[in-house]
Amino acid sequence: MEATANNSKKKTSLKTRVQRLGSALSNMVLPNIGAFIAWGLMTALFIPTGWLPNADLAKIGTPMVTYLLPLLIAYSGGKPIAGHRGGVVGAIATMGVIVGANIPMFIGAMALGPLGGWCIKKWDDKVQPHIRQGFEMLVNNFSAGIIGMILAIIGFYAIGPVVSTVSGWLATGVDYIISIHLIPLANIFIEPAKILFLNNAINQGILTPLGIQAAAKAGKSILFLLEPNPGPGLGVLLAFALFGKGNAKSSAPGAIIIQFLGGIHEIYFPYILMKPMLFLSVIAGGVTGTFTFNMLGAGLKASPSPGSIISILLMTPKGLGNFVSVLLGVTAAAVVSFLISMVILRRDKTPEVSLEDSQAQLQSMKSDAKGTSTKDAKAILAGGEVNKIIFACDAGMGSSAMGASILRDKVKKAGLDQSVTNTAISNLKDEPGLLVVTQEELADRALKQTPNAVHVAVENFLNSPKYDEIITSLKTKDVTTTEQTAAAKAQTTDGTTDYAVDFSQVEEVNFVHHDQNVGSATMAMATFRSALRKAGKEITVRNVAVNELNDQPQVLVLASKETAKRIKSQFGNLQIIVVANLLDDAEYAKIISKLK
Repeated sequence: MEATANNSKKKTSLKTRVQRLGSALSNMVLPNIGAFIAWGLMTALFIPTGWLPNADLAKIGTPMVTYLLPLLIAYSGGKPIAGHRGGVVGAIATMGVIVGANIPMFIGAMALGPLGGWCIKKWDDKVQPHIRQGFEMLVNNFSAGIIGMILAIIGFYAIGPVVSTVSGWLATGVDYIISIHLIPLANIFIEPAKILFLNNAINQGILTPLGIQAAAKAGKSILFLLEPNPGPGLGVLLAFALFGKGNAKSSAPGAIIIQFLGGIHEIYFPYILMKPMLFLSVIAGGVTGTFTFNMLGAGLKASPSPGSIISILLMTPKGLGNFVSVLLGVTAAAVVSFLISMVILRRDKTPEVSLEDSQAQLQSMKSDAKGTSTKDAKAILAGGEVNKIIFACDAGMGSSAMGASILRDKVKKAGLDQSVTNTAISNLKDEPGLLVVTQEELADRALKQTPNAVHVAVENFLNSPKYDEIITSLKTKDVTTTEQTAAAKAQTTDGTTDYAVDFSQVEEVNFVHHDQNVGSATMAMATFRSALRKAGKEITVRNVAVNELNDQPQVLVLASKETAKRIKSQFGNLQIIVVANLLDDAEYAKIISKLK
């Protein structure tokens, strides 16, 4: 048993190291994705076979891919380690491998950028405390220049040729695999890796550099389509929308929009984990899509980011055949994934797993951290401590931007004035009045970066009930007193978990929704209203968000156990009844009979 536990720990630790590698690569590539898109558009538009051929403007493309993009990557790799100086030294060092190679030097930039930052940081740590007053600028400028020069020379003679050779081997191997039509097998590993959040290491570390190298020669590359293809995820979500149950079924249509048009693929990961057999769906869909791409000669000009169908079409080369081949590949992937998912969902007789439970499982797969030292929002967000909210993830893009947008809208509707932005964890700065929202597997890293900030860890940026808790807590002045008051009101009655309720005061009944249960709360409200009409009684019934609750004894809240637990920790005056089944007519009839 002990050996098994140790082996499990080792495997998890290896996965964590790969995730961190992917995070480091993403922090260098994703902040500069605009430059990659600009290069892709320049080539798509102005090369001789482009949409608007222009011999003069076409000349911009080669210097961009040769110099601009690697230097941006190198600067982004050095800056987090040693600030602006680290970025500059990393860029200088990378110039050596650029000149010393005959291919776009992205892998070299990913190596020498951080190396340059690390070298100048070590120098500064050792030397700066001993610099005489008045000589700081002289020493700092010359040390950066000399260290950068030395690294550039090493890069020119040693690193550049090695990276060129290795890149050549990899490119040759990929070309051979494509030529014998085995490239679809890559999706056997890519699709599960996406669920494990290892896609950054695969896409940014391997596929993007090799794809750019291939696209610079051939004008397009299939490698840009392997990981971003939205077809497999679309098929799973469509199957849930038609054949799913409960909250998973009601939330799937919205998830389709976010995944397919918004390009945020992680929205469908919890659905896969609800029914692990669905791994077969995305694998088969990915293999089918890539096989179709390969057979039809599909490829993109540059890496689409995010993996939205819109981004993919914008990066597709000119020509009807190119667009048809890309769309057919995405469609084929979606159809196969949908058909397999449909069979699995319709034949599966195992007990239903809730979407919330699968999201919790997702977190345990994403990280081996079983708990975080982050603070609880509802315990500390009182008294106006927070004036800035930042969503932080690996690269500061994608899902964190979506999460920031969701909370920003809630902050605005609540009449609060806190700013809500998003950034990469590496760019966080410890400052007073800061609330950091991050995913649970990244919480410890965020805490180390900003130890004095308020930290809230969520399971999923796109649909977390903690957002309502944050809003309510920001508006509440004395949360502790509220918790004590609410707890004092709780009691257990005849066989059901209940709360002491003075029905003579009740003037309004509320059902509470959050981002994950809008549909079920609406159905519960409709059921209660129907029972109310049958009883011939009239009373106001509303479906509200947590932050919209009116903390008055005239309000009676009907909620599930978990929702009631959150509400009682934040409100002290309204009345609460825990309802075991929110669609139970008989239980509602009992409650209605006590209403005046």
